[in-house]
Amino acid sequence: MSAPAIYLTGATASGKSAVALRLAKRLGGEIISVDSMQVYRGLDIGTAKPSAAEQAEVPHHLIDVAGLDEPFDAAQFVRLAKRAEAAIRSRGTRPIFCGGTGLYFRALFDGLGDSPPGDESLRAELEAAPMDGLLDELAAKDPAAFEAIDRQNRRRIVRAVEVIRLTGQPYSSQRSGWAAPGQAPGSLFCVTREPDDLAKRIHSRVDEMFALGLVAETESLAKRGLRENRTASQAIGYRQVLEHLDGGPGLAETVELVKTRTRQFAKRQRTWFRNQMSCQPVEWAAGESAEVCCERLLGMLG
Repeated sequence: MSAPAIYLTGATASGKSAVALRLAKRLGGEIISVDSMQVYRGLDIGTAKPSAAEQAEVPHHLIDVAGLDEPFDAAQFVRLAKRAEAAIRSRGTRPIFCGGTGLYFRALFDGLGDSPPGDESLRAELEAAPMDGLLDELAAKDPAAFEAIDRQNRRRIVRAVEVIRLTGQPYSSQRSGWAAPGQAPGSLFCVTREPDDLAKRIHSRVDEMFALGLVAETESLAKRGLRENRTASQAIGYRQVLEHLDGGPGLAETVELVKTRTRQFAKRQRTWFRNQMSCQPVEWAAGESAEVCCERLLGMLG
């Protein structure tokens, strides 16, 4: 009987990718990315995409599988992830799923829901509506979705309100079997850090992204259609840099705004992992190496 797949998640900048890389080398595994933005070609710096050297060390899957002119959603992720897992197992190696997109994990474990297709006229009406009004409606009709959603992401808010109006039911109940925490496998682990430590790591990562050329990367992507991609253009970092390039906040203010939005996102991720998935926490103390955290996880695997 083949060894079970390992699923590794955690908030952004928690270090889960570094642990997954070491885990894969120790166990002879291959990594399947569970990241809704790393699927896009060109979104490299702002998504902290594994480097070419890291991808050469250990095979990675579901990275750079979509262009900016292509839509990508949870259904496509599940289809491609299952195909990648089968290919990995056919080679006698172990699949290691790693990423921070909780929705993709839930879709993989519990299936996709039955949300209705979009309604063009309603969508146009909602896209023209004030954001405050949409948020008020979402809070009144679906408090659970209001608490979990990225309130800076207009696309997601519009979709949530659209589904509520079309079905008369809360958006948060539209996922099949998603009223309670998911039926996650026992090999689902969540890298956890103390909030202050995670905040410092987020700030360092954002500073590094800008030093590596996030602004230039965003400028290049804008010429290739980033603004037209409703999903990719909402990615934290790219969204704020696009606003900066369009005459919005100055660079220093933009850097601080990305740090703030990333901390807020990490908080939502932690809430999601706690309430939506039953994860085994893998604590990573400040100052510890990735090797130490990897050893801790290996011990939990038994």
